Amino acid sequence: MSAEADQRFDLLARLAQHHFGVAQALITRIADGQRSILAVAGLAPGEAPAELDALERDGHDGEIVLLADTRADGQPAIRFYAGCPLRAADGSRLGTLCLLDDRPRELDDGQRRFLLDLAGMAAALAGARREAELRAEIEALRASERQMALAIAGSGTGIWDRNVATGEIFYSAGWKALLGYAEDEVGNRIEESYTRVHPDDLAYVRATIQAHFDGKTASYDVEHRIRCKDGSYKWICSRGKVVSRDAAGRPLRMIGTTTDISAMHSMAERLQQSVDLVTHLTDEVPGLVFQYRCQADGAAFFTYASAGIRDIYELEPEQVAESDAAIHALVHPDDLPAYLASLETAAAAMVPWELEYRVLLPRQGLRWRQGVARPRSLADGSTLWHGFITDVTERKRIEAELQEFATTDFLTQLPNRRHFMSQIEGELARIQRGGGSGGAAVLMCDLDHFKAINDQWGHAVGDLALKHFAAILREQLRKSDLAGRVGGEEFAVLLPDTGLDDASAFARRLQYHLAERPLAHDGAGIALSISVGIAALNATDASVDAALSRSDMALYRAKSAGRNRIEWG
Repeated sequence: MSAEADQRFDLLARLAQHHFGVAQALITRIADGQRSILAVAGLAPGEAPAELDALERDGHDGEIVLLADTRADGQPAIRFYAGCPLRAADGSRLGTLCLLDDRPRELDDGQRRFLLDLAGMAAALAGARREAELRAEIEALRASERQMALAIAGSGTGIWDRNVATGEIFYSAGWKALLGYAEDEVGNRIEESYTRVHPDDLAYVRATIQAHFDGKTASYDVEHRIRCKDGSYKWICSRGKVVSRDAAGRPLRMIGTTTDISAMHSMAERLQQSVDLVTHLTDEVPGLVFQYRCQADGAAFFTYASAGIRDIYELEPEQVAESDAAIHALVHPDDLPAYLASLETAAAAMVPWELEYRVLLPRQGLRWRQGVARPRSLADGSTLWHGFITDVTERKRIEAELQEFATTDFLTQLPNRRHFMSQIEGELARIQRGGGSGGAAVLMCDLDHFKAINDQWGHAVGDLALKHFAAILREQLRKSDLAGRVGGEEFAVLLPDTGLDDASAFARRLQYHLAERPLAHDGAGIALSISVGIAALNATDASVDAALSRSDMALYRAKSAGRNRIEWG
């Protein structure tokens, strides 16, 4: 239709130019107050004289405007202008059929009638064109309405229209179907609509509507439960807006939509239940479950900390939500450098972090903590950790006890043979590296007549004799010295950086204190004495066995010579 109409407009323009013998003929169109060219004869396509805006205007009689000679009006290029308006059936103006020439002209009555006939034909074409365009616009609007209706129907949304003044409310078929009602099963009174609102939500719904009526909110927007036809309740989101008010500002009409959000609300409830479950689980775990973030600028804080932080650090989650400084203040000063360095190393290599460290807490005092976490690098350059910190104080205590059991003689509480041997081997290695100012002395001590004590007084008294000597021996040791029980009644002593003379003096002090303090038993004192063999531990020794062998031989000589003696190997 459009292409055919354009050809007819061109034909009419050419006919007008030829019949009237003018330089130019053109047909213009007026739509939405704007003029456009429909057809031109005698000019380049789309071209129009600049003076046309001033020439084209309605005549006094509403028919033909004729300017026989425009020079009197100051138009230098166009000398002749004749314009006949194109009128629609309702009298509105559709455009103009214009004749233009570069010399003065006149139109006789016959020419005027022919121009009116041509204009009528052009008006008919323009009217048909406008009708076609209107039909296309209407069809496009209808298509858009159909699409919107389908979108609304598919979204589970219904439409309502409330007359606030009369108390009537009208629902779309989709709204009624939303609750399971047929078209004729829902009334149009607002009072009835309120009976479907869940009793626990009714006051909230009415208050929200009133706030919008009073102009306190820009729109009405509320989520609530509503009763369906089968008696069940579903969650809906109702949105609306007052679209008209009276002169006093009172609401007259309100239009809105209702959307079924039951599935979304159910999903939100399930999600909240999952969050509550995870939170409950992490809070019940005996330890601290955490999410820790270290930003590129060095700022670090806990984005999540379970309730276990109250036991692990005696802090509240809020105290570490913006900074980890409160935790740094609790880490034992001797362990803090290793704590910070281990986190930095793990973050740099993106490897799991694991560390045992001590904390000093206001109520619990000194405690051991074990932390494990995995780092993840974020796009902004920060590092996000997910981890767990637990109390390992009891385990560390047990480990210490096990270590003591493994290295200590239960009866005398001195190092056992295995531990003593490892220590003396370490001392020999130190001497051989040149770490000491000199050698060391090794003493082998044997409690004299120990078998006779057991035979006469019993093994219980024999054990008391061993413990009695061990206590005296411990009193004489320096911090750097080491003594151990290496046999039944044999004791070994390591004196670092000690010569034979000083070692002999040490042995004499042991004999003296042992003689001065007999073992008390049943109100009597049991005299005890020891034999001592002394040897030097030198850098030239291939192993500690050489020095121990020399001290053993010296001890043998002391016992063979009558006991309670000191010999050198």
